[in-house]
Amino acid sequence: MKRIISVCGSDGSDEDLSSYALQTAEQIGILIAQHDAVVVCGGRGGIMEATCKGAKKNNGVTVGLLPASKQEANAYIDIALPTNLGSMRNFLVVNVADVVIAIAGRWGTRNEISFAKILHKPLILIQGTGGCVDSLVQNNMVTNSPPCHIVNSGKEAMSKALEYLK
Repeated sequence: MKRIISVCGSDGSDEDLSSYALQTAEQIGILIAQHDAVVVCGGRGGIMEATCKGAKKNNGVTVGLLPASKQEANAYIDIALPTNLGSMRNFLVVNVADVVIAIAGRWGTRNEISFAKILHKPLILIQGTGGCVDSLVQNNMVTNSPPCHIVNSGKEAMSKALEYLK
């Protein structure tokens, strides 16, 4: 059975979303596919699209849990699942995951991080990507202890994820 890595982060409307965060997300997607895991995300733009784009470079499988309709899916989503739950779909994105990786983000990502902590899902935060991830790390709102890890790169994030997937 394939393992699921959920990737959470800023959507395409985030004006503060950096090219570094997008490059990191794409790298994560490449690595997830390389290790034969499935990408699950919110299915829209920004970090979600970059991750799926990376996964498709390695023929990976991508699943988008969309707020309302299939038409919202980015071009790299293989399986578009409209939830009609709006932001309440964040619970589903996290709940189905074997590991959760967060990059940059705003309130929706913060919500997914909270669900990961509540559900005791392995959580990996990539610091230096901006948004709520950096805010949480800088303000000591999360600890770098299992099941939460603060890392500095996509490669380091995938290494931690693989430890959990064993």
